[in-house]
Amino acid sequence: MKKFVVTDKKDTRSGFGVGLLEAGRKNPNVVALCADLVGSLKMEAFIKEFPERFFQVGIAEANMMGIAAGLSIGGKIPFTGTFANFSTGRVYDQIRQSIAYSDKNVKICASHAGLTLGEDGATHQILEDLGMMKMLPGMTVINPCDFNQTKAATIAIADHHGPVYLRFGRPVVPVFMPADEPFIIGKAIFLNPGADVSIFATGHLVWKAIEAGEMLAEKGIEAEIINIHTIKPLDVSAILESVKKTGCAVSAEEHQLNGGLGDSIAQILSRNYPAPLEMVGVNDSFGESGTPEELMEKYGLNAKAIVKAAEKAMSRKQALVEK
Repeated sequence: MKKFVVTDKKDTRSGFGVGLLEAGRKNPNVVALCADLVGSLKMEAFIKEFPERFFQVGIAEANMMGIAAGLSIGGKIPFTGTFANFSTGRVYDQIRQSIAYSDKNVKICASHAGLTLGEDGATHQILEDLGMMKMLPGMTVINPCDFNQTKAATIAIADHHGPVYLRFGRPVVPVFMPADEPFIIGKAIFLNPGADVSIFATGHLVWKAIEAGEMLAEKGIEAEIINIHTIKPLDVSAILESVKKTGCAVSAEEHQLNGGLGDSIAQILSRNYPAPLEMVGVNDSFGESGTPEELMEKYGLNAKAIVKAAEKAMSRKQALVEK
């Protein structure tokens, strides 16, 4: 098992803040909008340097999406910022009608996603957003894993033409991706080679997958670990390449099982290379109040659950061989 060096621990939303500032420096058409959550979205540095390119719309998220769509018509590249629940569930109609339908160049940037919003509870947590956004035709959906990758993704989407949903979070998590690694939309990253089981992870679950890989290695199991930072377009060739080698797979995500990464992988496998797939995620449930660590443990979004899923997938693979 490859050893990963943790260089720091930071929240991914801070990676967005740093990336937004750099994107703004690179391209004068980059503008930012926020729905009264500047501090939570770490937008202060951008506002300080480019006050004329920032729009505070207040607690009016639907209006923010309409303004962003209008700004894009004028050649601007708007980055909207609010919590993931308010970036999707509250404004789905505006995104569908004003942004996705007409392929507007709007970047929907969503912080505090998933269970790890923590103590704010189920009404503010969202576990359906990846599914909602990936179903919109033409929408690119990105879910980076750490500070460095979130920063790189933020910069990269400014150069990508078309609507993008960028998801990140509040908790402090290990920083392990190289700071200088380029972010290529739609290109999965192979983190660890293995021949026994493929583990496809996204967002905060990538580090949990690495921890699971270490636990599996202690049992003599070689796990191939792949960072799926882009949910749509999905790297179909990388998924098939890995599963054809290992013969079974696990998906891991801080999202509902219905409509998430696992669902997308299941579709790919069923159409191209049927193989056992186990999914780690939230099973048809809303969240609740608690610390991020407590909630990840309660809902089975941890290394232990990934190990269990990997062993089950391998057992199903063996049963097929013995038939």
